[in-house]
Amino acid sequence: MSIVLISDNTSKKPDHMVKNKSTHKEVSKGIPEVFPRLWRYCLALTSNPDRANDLAQSVCLKALEKSEQFTPGTHLDRWMFRIAQRSWINEMRSEAVRRGGGLVTIDEIELPDTTYSGQEMNLLARQMLIKIMELPEAQRMAVLLVYVEGFSYKEASEILDIPIGTVMSRLATSRSKLTANTSSGND
Repeated sequence: MSIVLISDNTSKKPDHMVKNKSTHKEVSKGIPEVFPRLWRYCLALTSNPDRANDLAQSVCLKALEKSEQFTPGTHLDRWMFRIAQRSWINEMRSEAVRRGGGLVTIDEIELPDTTYSGQEMNLLARQMLIKIMELPEAQRMAVLLVYVEGFSYKEASEILDIPIGTVMSRLATSRSKLTANTSSGND
Protein backbone atom coordinates (compact mmCIF):
# COMPACT_ATOMS: atom_id res chain seq x y z
CA MET A 1 0.00 0.00 0.00
CA SER A 2 1.44 3.36 -0.89
CA ILE A 3 0.27 6.52 0.78
CA VAL A 4 1.08 9.89 -0.67
CA LEU A 5 1.02 12.84 1.67
CA ILE A 6 -0.23 16.08 0.25
CA SER A 7 2.49 18.67 0.42
CA ASP A 8 1.90 22.18 1.62
CA ASN A 9 2.04 23.58 -1.92
CA THR A 10 -1.14 21.75 -2.96
CA SER A 11 -3.34 24.15 -1.08
CA LYS A 12 -5.49 26.05 -3.56
CA LYS A 13 -4.81 29.31 -1.76
CA PRO A 14 -1.51 31.02 -2.51
CA ASP A 15 0.42 32.21 0.55
CA HIS A 16 -0.66 35.83 0.02
CA MET A 17 -4.31 34.65 0.19
CA VAL A 18 -3.91 32.75 3.47
CA LYS A 19 -5.28 34.91 6.29
CA ASN A 20 -3.08 33.50 9.02
CA LYS A 21 0.24 32.14 7.73
CA SER A 22 1.31 30.86 11.15
CA THR A 23 -1.87 28.79 11.47
CA HIS A 24 -1.41 27.47 7.94
CA LYS A 25 2.17 26.56 8.77
CA GLU A 26 1.10 24.80 12.00
CA VAL A 27 -1.49 22.74 10.11
CA SER A 28 0.88 21.82 7.28
CA LYS A 29 3.63 20.81 9.72
CA GLY A 30 1.22 18.74 11.84
CA ILE A 31 -0.33 16.72 9.01
CA PRO A 32 2.50 14.14 8.65
CA GLU A 33 2.31 13.31 12.37
CA VAL A 34 -1.49 12.97 12.35
CA PHE A 35 -1.74 11.18 8.99
CA PRO A 36 -1.24 7.54 10.12
CA ARG A 37 -3.95 7.86 12.77
CA LEU A 38 -6.19 9.78 10.37
CA TRP A 39 -5.77 7.05 7.76
CA ARG A 40 -6.66 4.36 10.29
CA TYR A 41 -9.79 6.34 11.24
CA CYS A 42 -10.68 6.74 7.56
CA LEU A 43 -10.25 2.98 7.10
CA ALA A 44 -12.74 2.37 9.89
CA LEU A 45 -15.14 4.80 8.26
CA THR A 46 -14.82 3.47 4.72
CA SER A 47 -13.95 -0.22 5.30
CA ASN A 48 -11.72 -0.07 2.22
CA PRO A 49 -8.02 0.88 2.05
CA ASP A 50 -8.33 2.67 -1.30
CA ARG A 51 -11.29 4.74 -0.14
CA ALA A 52 -9.46 5.39 3.15
CA ASN A 53 -6.50 6.77 1.16
CA ASP A 54 -8.80 9.01 -0.86
CA LEU A 55 -10.69 10.25 2.19
CA ALA A 56 -7.53 10.86 4.26
CA GLN A 57 -5.91 12.82 1.45
CA SER A 58 -9.10 14.78 0.90
CA VAL A 59 -9.16 15.64 4.60
CA CYS A 60 -5.54 16.81 4.44
CA LEU A 61 -6.35 19.03 1.50
CA LYS A 62 -9.43 20.47 3.26
CA ALA A 63 -7.34 21.07 6.40
CA LEU A 64 -4.79 23.04 4.38
CA GLU A 65 -7.47 24.97 2.51
CA LYS A 66 -9.33 25.84 5.72
CA SER A 67 -6.30 26.24 7.97
CA GLU A 68 -7.48 29.68 9.07
CA GLN A 69 -10.38 27.92 10.85
CA PHE A 70 -7.98 25.90 13.01
CA THR A 71 -7.37 27.36 16.46
CA PRO A 72 -3.63 27.33 17.21
CA GLY A 73 -2.70 25.53 20.39
CA THR A 74 -5.63 23.13 20.15
CA HIS A 75 -5.55 19.53 18.95
CA LEU A 76 -4.98 19.24 15.21
CA ASP A 77 -5.87 15.54 15.27
CA ARG A 78 -9.32 16.18 16.73
CA TRP A 79 -9.97 18.92 14.18
CA MET A 80 -8.94 16.68 11.28
CA PHE A 81 -10.91 13.68 12.59
CA ARG A 82 -13.98 15.89 12.69
CA ILE A 83 -13.34 16.97 9.09
CA ALA A 84 -13.04 13.27 8.17
CA GLN A 85 -16.29 12.41 9.95
CA ARG A 86 -18.21 15.19 8.24
CA SER A 87 -16.65 14.50 4.84
CA TRP A 88 -17.55 10.82 5.06
CA ILE A 89 -21.13 11.56 6.10
CA ASN A 90 -21.48 13.99 3.20
CA GLU A 91 -19.99 11.43 0.81
CA MET A 92 -22.36 8.71 2.06
CA ARG A 93 -25.35 11.01 1.67
CA SER A 94 -24.42 11.99 -1.87
CA GLU A 95 -23.76 8.35 -2.84
CA ALA A 96 -27.09 7.29 -1.38
CA VAL A 97 -28.83 9.94 -3.44
CA ARG A 98 -26.94 9.02 -6.63
CA ARG A 99 -27.12 5.25 -6.38
CA GLY A 100 -29.49 4.41 -3.57
CA GLY A 101 -26.58 2.51 -1.97
CA GLY A 102 -25.62 2.22 1.66
CA LEU A 103 -22.78 1.03 3.80
CA VAL A 104 -20.42 -1.69 2.63
CA THR A 105 -21.14 -5.12 4.11
CA ILE A 106 -18.54 -6.82 6.30
CA ASP A 107 -17.98 -9.44 3.57
CA GLU A 108 -16.79 -6.72 1.16
CA ILE A 109 -14.23 -5.21 3.52
CA GLU A 110 -10.65 -5.47 2.32
CA LEU A 111 -8.47 -5.57 5.42
CA PRO A 112 -4.79 -5.01 4.75
CA ASP A 113 -2.40 -7.83 5.65
CA THR A 114 0.11 -5.40 7.13
CA THR A 115 0.08 -2.49 9.52
CA TYR A 116 0.86 1.02 8.40
CA SER A 117 4.55 0.44 9.24
CA GLY A 118 4.69 -2.68 7.03
CA GLN A 119 5.02 -5.28 9.80
CA GLU A 120 2.75 -8.30 9.89
CA MET A 121 -0.49 -7.77 11.75
CA ASN A 122 -0.99 -9.75 14.91
CA LEU A 123 -3.62 -12.44 14.28
CA LEU A 124 -5.55 -11.62 17.44
CA ALA A 125 -5.57 -7.92 16.58
CA ARG A 126 -6.81 -8.74 13.07
CA GLN A 127 -9.60 -10.90 14.46
CA MET A 128 -10.60 -8.14 16.88
CA LEU A 129 -10.56 -5.58 14.06
CA ILE A 130 -12.90 -7.82 12.06
CA LYS A 131 -15.25 -8.00 15.08
CA ILE A 132 -15.08 -4.22 15.48
CA MET A 133 -15.88 -3.75 11.78
CA GLU A 134 -19.01 -5.90 12.28
CA LEU A 135 -20.37 -3.38 14.79
CA PRO A 136 -22.91 -0.80 13.60
CA GLU A 137 -21.15 2.31 12.30
CA ALA A 138 -22.02 4.52 15.30
CA GLN A 139 -20.60 1.99 17.77
CA ARG A 140 -17.59 1.28 15.54
CA MET A 141 -16.64 4.97 15.44
CA ALA A 142 -16.90 5.30 19.23
CA VAL A 143 -14.75 2.19 19.77
CA LEU A 144 -12.14 3.37 17.29
CA LEU A 145 -11.85 6.86 18.73
CA VAL A 146 -11.73 5.85 22.41
CA TYR A 147 -10.07 2.44 22.46
CA VAL A 148 -7.84 2.57 19.39
CA GLU A 149 -6.97 6.26 19.09
CA GLY A 150 -7.02 6.95 22.84
CA PHE A 151 -9.36 9.93 22.85
CA SER A 152 -11.29 10.64 26.05
CA TYR A 153 -15.06 10.25 26.08
CA LYS A 154 -15.38 14.03 25.97
CA GLU A 155 -13.01 14.34 23.00
CA ALA A 156 -14.83 11.56 21.13
CA SER A 157 -18.16 13.25 21.79
CA GLU A 158 -16.80 16.49 20.32
CA ILE A 159 -15.42 14.74 17.23
CA LEU A 160 -18.66 12.83 16.64
CA ASP A 161 -20.78 15.86 17.64
CA ILE A 162 -22.88 13.81 20.08
CA PRO A 163 -23.46 13.97 23.86
CA ILE A 164 -20.87 12.28 26.07
CA GLY A 165 -23.56 9.97 27.48
CA THR A 166 -24.22 8.68 23.98
CA VAL A 167 -20.51 7.86 23.57
CA MET A 168 -20.57 6.00 26.89
CA SER A 169 -23.70 4.09 25.88
CA ARG A 170 -22.25 3.12 22.50
CA LEU A 171 -19.05 1.91 24.15
CA ALA A 172 -20.93 -0.15 26.73
CA THR A 173 -23.05 -1.76 24.02
CA SER A 174 -19.98 -2.38 21.89
CA ARG A 175 -18.08 -3.97 24.79
CA SER A 176 -21.02 -6.31 25.39
CA LYS A 177 -21.20 -7.28 21.72
CA LEU A 178 -17.44 -7.74 21.38
CA THR A 179 -17.25 -9.80 24.56
CA ALA A 180 -20.15 -12.00 23.40
CA ASN A 181 -18.61 -12.38 19.91
CA THR A 182 -15.18 -13.20 21.34
CA SER A 183 -16.57 -15.68 23.85
CA SER A 184 -18.73 -17.46 21.29
CA GLY A 185 -15.83 -17.53 18.79
CA ASN A 186 -13.58 -19.41 21.22
CA ASP A 187 -15.96 -22.33 21.81
